[in-house]
Amino acid sequence: MHLQARFNKHWAQTFPQFSKDGHFVLAVSGGADSVVLAHLLKGAGINFEIAHCNFKLRGAESDRDEAFVKNLAATLDVPLSCKHFDTEAYATAHKISIQEAARDLRYAWFATFNTIVITAHHANDNIETVFMHLCRGTGIAGLTGIEPYKVKERLLRPLLVFHKHEIIDYATEAGIAFVEDSSNASDKYARNFFRHQVLPSVQEVFPKSEQNILHTIKHLREVSEVYKIAMQKIVSKLQFIHGNEIHIPVLMWQKAKPLDSVSFELLYPYGFTAAQIPEAIKLLYAHNGAVLISPTHRLIKNRNWMILAPLETSTNTSVVVVDQNDTSVHYPGGVLVLQSSAAMVPEASDSNTCMLYAAALQFPLILRPAATGDYFYPLGMQKKKKLSKFFIDLKLSKTAKEKVWVLVSDNRIAWVIGYRIDNRFKLTPASTAAVKLTFSPATL
Repeated sequence: MHLQARFNKHWAQTFPQFSKDGHFVLAVSGGADSVVLAHLLKGAGINFEIAHCNFKLRGAESDRDEAFVKNLAATLDVPLSCKHFDTEAYATAHKISIQEAARDLRYAWFATFNTIVITAHHANDNIETVFMHLCRGTGIAGLTGIEPYKVKERLLRPLLVFHKHEIIDYATEAGIAFVEDSSNASDKYARNFFRHQVLPSVQEVFPKSEQNILHTIKHLREVSEVYKIAMQKIVSKLQFIHGNEIHIPVLMWQKAKPLDSVSFELLYPYGFTAAQIPEAIKLLYAHNGAVLISPTHRLIKNRNWMILAPLETSTNTSVVVVDQNDTSVHYPGGVLVLQSSAAMVPEASDSNTCMLYAAALQFPLILRPAATGDYFYPLGMQKKKKLSKFFIDLKLSKTAKEKVWVLVSDNRIAWVIGYRIDNRFKLTPASTAAVKLTFSPATL
């Protein structure tokens, strides 16, 4: 069957939810895959426009590609959008590879179209992707290949059932011109290395490897659905949400089966790799306070709990001055409300409310995070106590300790906010004036 007829049939059977009259954006580089797809979409009567990215990486060749795509759009009589990117600057600023930068920029731009974007990924791209995931380490999802339609991202891949040689053959037979990206010949890029070196060597030993891998991808995609349902049930029972943290009971995690798979599904969404899973399992038996770090999160051993917490984007070194006339103060830890009283007013208080002896306070007061070496005289005690020991007694987690702020008067801690006041600032029967402080924690 002619490729156009096969494409039309595949579209009708695989994407029946999409009308040909709908609005689509086709990403076109100028290479054979995207150019042939443009002709197939036009032949199928599908309404689309073209989007072209000029990454400014290959000098005159990049401009040549843009000119070619402009001519293609004119020939097919479809609208065209072009975007120029300073890819190298973006890669440098974000400390990522050129390939990663180009991908980030490309898909960020595609998202602005607010419609479905079609890309020309084909069967061989799918095989390469699975091989690369397998070598880098992945869960079962990474072995299911490229999705034909990603609903959330609104990305459609209608060429995934067609092989590269079919696309080239069709272009040759139909006299469809395209341009070659010279960087595709370089094996310094991982995908090109797999394309030029690894997969041809595999095919020499296993001539039907491409067909077999695609069949395996199809089976694994079906198995993945069952796996996801089962794993979701297990993982949801292990996770306890506390603000922006996830707390997981150590004992329950240790007993989870299969342990490696459960651990991967627990941690992968938070930036941890497959290679880190053995270390994460070791952490279940490590000393209190042991930490494993991903690019976005920390996994912390805290007694009988494992805590998944986001990495702080910046070191909390803020210092906030509280003047005598202030009635409320906003700071990173929350809001502190101050009220003066002419006489002591006995009243019940919770951990977020306290009464301090006004005469003992020397304004301006200082609000700051708790620091190493801090100490105070806990209410009811005549001896000082380091905050570190105080936190241990309270069994605070590492992340909870990092969120503690103190109110300081004349270099003396008057209140460990949310926990306990200093004995030196307590009200007594002889007190004539008080300051009431009410703390509202920051909302996450």
